[in-house]
Amino acid sequence: QNSMPSAIYARQRPTLSVAIATGSAMAFFSICTLPRAIARDILPQRSTAAAASAFQLPSQRHGRVHAAPHSTPAPTSRLFASEKSLPARVLFLGTPPVAAASLRTIHASIPSAPVPFEIVGVVTQPPRPAGRKRKLAPSAVHAAAEELGIPVLHPEKAGDPEFLSRLLEEGGEGLGPLDLAITAAYGNYLPKKFLALPVRGTLNVHPSLLPRWRGASPVQRSLEAGDDTLGVSVLFTVQKMDAGPVVAQVSVPDDGAAGAEETLGSLFALGTDALLGALPDVLSGKITMENAAPQDEGEITQAAMISKREGVLRPHRQSASDMHCRVRAFDMWPGCTLELSVGGGDPVSIKVGRTRTVGSHDGVLDALDLDGQAVVLPNMKKRGLMLMCGDGSVLEILDVQPPTKKMMDAKSFVNGLKGAEVRWIETPEEAEEEQ
Repeated sequence: QNSMPSAIYARQRPTLSVAIATGSAMAFFSICTLPRAIARDILPQRSTAAAASAFQLPSQRHGRVHAAPHSTPAPTSRLFASEKSLPARVLFLGTPPVAAASLRTIHASIPSAPVPFEIVGVVTQPPRPAGRKRKLAPSAVHAAAEELGIPVLHPEKAGDPEFLSRLLEEGGEGLGPLDLAITAAYGNYLPKKFLALPVRGTLNVHPSLLPRWRGASPVQRSLEAGDDTLGVSVLFTVQKMDAGPVVAQVSVPDDGAAGAEETLGSLFALGTDALLGALPDVLSGKITMENAAPQDEGEITQAAMISKREGVLRPHRQSASDMHCRVRAFDMWPGCTLELSVGGGDPVSIKVGRTRTVGSHDGVLDALDLDGQAVVLPNMKKRGLMLMCGDGSVLEILDVQPPTKKMMDAKSFVNGLKGAEVRWIETPEEAEEEQ
C-alpha cells in the first residue's frame, strides 16, 4: 500500500479471492476493496487472437495493414483472480459525422470484444450555429452518443478545470477512472493534464500515412498532391500534433475520382477497424507508448489549413491534373470556382463539381477546336465541358453550379446559354499579379 500512489489506491472495488504461489504450496487469501488499477494488472486476460504475432491485425478487405512490431509485454503481477476482470473504461472524443460513424462501430463491437470494455462517456465540441436560421445544433457525435445512451460532455476546451474534474471524479456524474481515450476528428487540442488521465493512454485515428501529412487537412493535402497511395494511421497521442508512435496503418490505392468527403469517410472506416483490431492488445498492455512504432521525423510533411483562395482555378497557370486534384481535395470546403465569360459578357464565377483529365489519345480531342481560352461541350453523350490549360493539357468539367442555381451537368448548363460562346478568363487578382 505504501508504494502505491494514493490516487490509484483510492479506487476501491469489491472483494476478490486471490492465490499466490509460495514455493510448493499455494496460499489463499482475500483482498478486500482491491483497487481497480491493481485488479486490472493481476486479473487474467482473455486471448486476443490466434495470430502468431501479438500485433497482427485482421486483414483489411480494402487495403494493406501495417502493424506495430511485436514486443514482449511488460511483466505483470503473478497474482491470479478467480473472478472475471471488470470492463475497461473508455472515453471517446470526436465531432463530425465521420467520427459519429466510428463511435457507432466501436460501440457495436462491445458485445464481442476479446477484452471487455465500455464507453463511459463521449466528449465533443459544443453546439454551433447551423442552417439558414443559425440555430444552435449539436455535433454529429453528440447526437449519436445520445441515441446510444452515452453521457456527453462538450467543453469549450479540453483543459477546462470543470471538465477535467468530471473525468477524475468517480461515481455519481463522474467518468473516472479512465483506462483509455479514443479520439477521431475531435478538433480541439488535448493538454498534458488530459493526456495524463487514461492509464493506457490516448489513441487517435488520423487519415494519412504518418509521418506524411501531419496537421489539420491531411486528406485534402494528400488529394491535392496527387498521392498514388492514401491511408490511415492509429497512433498514441502526445502533446506534439500527430507525432506519437504508430500502432497500425492501413494503405489503399487512390481511385483518382473520389473527393475529400468520400475519401475521408472511407479512411475513417478503415482506421476504426484497425483500431478495434489493436484495442485488445492496447487494453491488456501488450501495445504501449514505449513499444509502438516511432515516426521517422525526417519524412514529415505538413498538412496546412486550407484558405478560401486556394479553391480558385487558374487554367493559364495550372495543369488539368493540378485542377482536377484541387477539385477533389476541396469539395468539402471551400469548393473550386472558375471565372467564365458568357457571350463576351462580364466575368461570372461558377462552382466546379466533378472533373476528370483528358488523355492525349482521347478521340474527343479530334472533334474539338480548343484554341485559346474556349470552353466547349462536344457533341457526344456523357461528356463534359472541355477547356485547354496553358500547358496544353485538357480538363473535362462534368458538373457546374452557376450563381443562384443548383449543381447541374454540363449539358444542362450549355442548353441554358442558348448558343452563347463560353471562355475562361483570368481573375482580377491574377491580372494584378502579372503586372
